[in-house]
Amino acid sequence: MAETVPHPCSNAALRRATRRLGQLYDDALAPTGLKATQFGLMGQIRLLDRPSMGELAAAMVMDLSALGHTLRPLARDGLVALVVDPRDRRSRRVALTEAGEARFRAAFRLWREAQARFETTFGAEKALLLRTLLDEIAAPPFAAAFREPEPDPAGPDPDRRPGR
Repeated sequence: MAETVPHPCSNAALRRATRRLGQLYDDALAPTGLKATQFGLMGQIRLLDRPSMGELAAAMVMDLSALGHTLRPLARDGLVALVVDPRDRRSRRVALTEAGEARFRAAFRLWREAQARFETTFGAEKALLLRTLLDEIAAPPFAAAFREPEPDPAGPDPDRRPGR
């Protein structure tokens, strides 16, 4: 197996680490038939207590179409349901079904074991720091700051055409 070479691109390094962790957590949750992404989504639905699609998408840092794609198999399997919002009948809220609650509880036990293995392997302090830093990156202020380019102290690039 090839050695992993540090990559100067933060995005590439984060995606590589995310794929590895996703594989490990998927393996841990496999007996329940849930993927780690589905488990995380179900946990967020429970935490937000019947969120609207928009609220859930914002909390998961997903666009609505990606959220719909991820919810589809959970709805097909009877684990989540889209219910009419009693305050706005045009809107839908996402809820776990009884079967979804039961599956989530079974998966939670396996997730807790995987989480303990992660903290033992990686170190509890480093794991807490990692989650803190990742939450900072996922927060809206980071995205806003990232999108605002710093002014170039040397002035505009003369080779760059307007609008590019």
